Amino acid sequence: MDGCGAVFGAFGVRRPPRIWCCWKVVFLLSAFFHNYLSSLLDCPPTCTCSPTEIYCNKSDNSKFFPLLSFQGTGSAGNSSGSIEDLFQNITSIHIENWTGLQTLRDVDMELYTGLERLTVTRSNLHAIHTRVFSKNPHLHYINLSKNPMLTTLSWQIFEHLQLFELHLEEVVFACGCEIRWLQLWQQRGEAGLSSQQLYCADGYRKILLHDMNISSCDLPEISVSHSNLTVIEGDRVMATCNGSGSPLPEAKVYDNNTIHSINITLVNVSRDDNNFLLTCTATNIVGMTNASVQLTVHFPPSIVKLKEPERRHDTCIEFTVRGSPHPTLRWFYKDKEISHTEYVRPDMDIYQDYIEGCLTFKNPTHHNNGNYTLEASNYLGLATSTVYGHFLNKPFDDPESDYDYVTPTAETHKPEEDTFGVSIAVCLAGFACVMLVVLFLLINKYGRRSKFGMKGPVAVISGEEDSASPLHHVNHGIISPCTLDAGADAVVIGMTRIPVIENPQYFRHGHNCNKPTTYVQHIKRRDIILKRELGEGAFGKVFLAECYNLSPTKDKMLVAVKTLKDPTLAARKDFQREAELLTNLQHEHIVKFYGVCVDGDPLIMVFEYMKHGDLNKFLRAHGPDAMILVDGQPLQTNGELGLSQMLHIASQIAAGMIYLASQHFVHRDLATRNCLVGNGLLVKIGDFGMSRDIYSTDYYRIVVGGHTMLPIRWMPPESIMYRKFTTESDVWSFGVILWEIFTYGKQPWFQLANNEVIECITQGRVLERPRLCPKEVYDLMLGCWQREPQQRLNIKDIQKMLFTLMKATPVYLDILG
Repeated sequence: MDGCGAVFGAFGVRRPPRIWCCWKVVFLLSAFFHNYLSSLLDCPPTCTCSPTEIYCNKSDNSKFFPLLSFQGTGSAGNSSGSIEDLFQNITSIHIENWTGLQTLRDVDMELYTGLERLTVTRSNLHAIHTRVFSKNPHLHYINLSKNPMLTTLSWQIFEHLQLFELHLEEVVFACGCEIRWLQLWQQRGEAGLSSQQLYCADGYRKILLHDMNISSCDLPEISVSHSNLTVIEGDRVMATCNGSGSPLPEAKVYDNNTIHSINITLVNVSRDDNNFLLTCTATNIVGMTNASVQLTVHFPPSIVKLKEPERRHDTCIEFTVRGSPHPTLRWFYKDKEISHTEYVRPDMDIYQDYIEGCLTFKNPTHHNNGNYTLEASNYLGLATSTVYGHFLNKPFDDPESDYDYVTPTAETHKPEEDTFGVSIAVCLAGFACVMLVVLFLLINKYGRRSKFGMKGPVAVISGEEDSASPLHHVNHGIISPCTLDAGADAVVIGMTRIPVIENPQYFRHGHNCNKPTTYVQHIKRRDIILKRELGEGAFGKVFLAECYNLSPTKDKMLVAVKTLKDPTLAARKDFQREAELLTNLQHEHIVKFYGVCVDGDPLIMVFEYMKHGDLNKFLRAHGPDAMILVDGQPLQTNGELGLSQMLHIASQIAAGMIYLASQHFVHRDLATRNCLVGNGLLVKIGDFGMSRDIYSTDYYRIVVGGHTMLPIRWMPPESIMYRKFTTESDVWSFGVILWEIFTYGKQPWFQLANNEVIECITQGRVLERPRLCPKEVYDLMLGCWQREPQQRLNIKDIQKMLFTLMKATPVYLDILG
């Protein structure tokens, strides 16, 4: 009898099929192995453990670092996790009074890859391996205090860590060159050492580390033959680095303790080596010194991209040119160089050795059709490329080819009997003309809502009812992703089932399908009459329009309509998802969303119209430098904004943010350009998607060659470095909004380039206090700009502080004069 039969036969149970028996055996073995594994991971007797912490504060003679993590990890709840996952979750280790622990090795620490805090105190620790923390990149707090046997430390132990705190109290080091680096760190205030009383033993005398004086012991010095090297592509490059100092720095080649020159050689350099940094390093027991050589490679220009005309805000022939030095660009049309005018002009940006941009056309016609040639040249060569630009078809060909001129023939005498027939025909024609005129007048008077067009010479948006769009209509105006049989992540538009995706501007954490059905109002196309264009963004154009039958109390009202420019399926999905989300956002300080029009192309969203436009322009128009022109005329303003008005604006934005936070929405792009101003200084949060074009300098393409544009001047460090967006990151942006308000709409960090802004923010610098800003308001800004998100002010508390300041504004108004 086999094993399975023996097991079941012993209990008098009928033998199951062989497959079922084998599965039982596997299950029993896995359970046994799991219990065995659990016993290995139990907490030491002198420690207490949690899923994230090991705390050992009792005496122990163990010589080994605790390779243990959880007490009771054999429970079913953790059965799916591997041993590595269990160790990675440990963020804090505290060891105290372990008299047998003498050495800290890299094998002791390598499993704790998520470790952030380490304390080893009151032990016999006397040696720490150089690479001990190589697998602990998140470690930022180390406490090695009160270890009497620890007499020396190497700077290389902490080389790769971003240390915030290093505690070494009551550790007496041996005075010497080996701890000179520690003295330098203390003098510079690194890792919180400047506030600690550190000592070293000089023979039998204990002195302050700050007073230690060791000769011939300092950081190594390094020099390079060239700080910048400029070569032509294909050349050979050699740079020489010389290291010196005492103690002698480590170099690649030694000969009787004499340091030889270090030669860095590149053969046949290419254009991809442009802006490359050649680095030379000298290292000794005190520290490391680097020197760099910037390599600039010159190469002839090449035209990487030249695309056919594309309709944007204006029409664009997009191009990308690469060359070093940056080539000179010339455009030719029909073999003649194009002179730059307000109707045809080049717009371009430079990044490293790339030139990207557009040859921009304003309202081109069929007269602009033809071949366009781009010529790029520098001292190494010339490149040309041609593209055919087709803008409009000819309304008709030459008259000579379309209309044949017929020579009039001699008039022939009509018989008398034809006169009566001619009279009848003339009468009928006259009657028909009268009827047509009457019909035209009736249509003009009563049928103005039957046509979706614009008054004046603006192009009419197509309103064909037989559109081939899959979003032809919304069934009774209902969009409910939770009530459809398509599943929780789908909506049905007409006869088309489309998965729901998140709105690109507003992000919601989670989706509750127990909420009432979302009804998106459906507005008929014939009820929308366009007036004029307000702007254009990545989503599409925005128009001022008149809308009928929208309000029960008004025959018509002014609205802002946003059109879908790109009719792709993905864009239509975004459109429908955004419509559903915006329908759920109803607040007095959020721009009101009325509904959609989907009976034909283009798809349209209808919003309330805010008379004074975006807040940024409004602030600039009401500031001390209000030199804004509209159609060539100075903008008429009512003077500068006062402090009470500024606080009133800020409190309204805060109210809108409180509502967004209550709905678990993260805006991600809060700025004055994305707030709108109505009558009576009414301010609301909104974003028509226009700001990324109108305020293009506020956004930064943070990935080379990518299309993601981020408003880095309004973003906190965690959003810039890790793309983490939360309610707390919106609070940081609100602090920048306050700064914008009190500078009358200046661009944050206007004196710095985008890459410099990123460096400043990630290094902890903040915007300076505006000249007319009260200290209490600037303290609010600083509360929004705390580096740690959890330390930032709560938006509700911010609004309360703003209300308190508003009550005290007369005092500040006297100060401002």
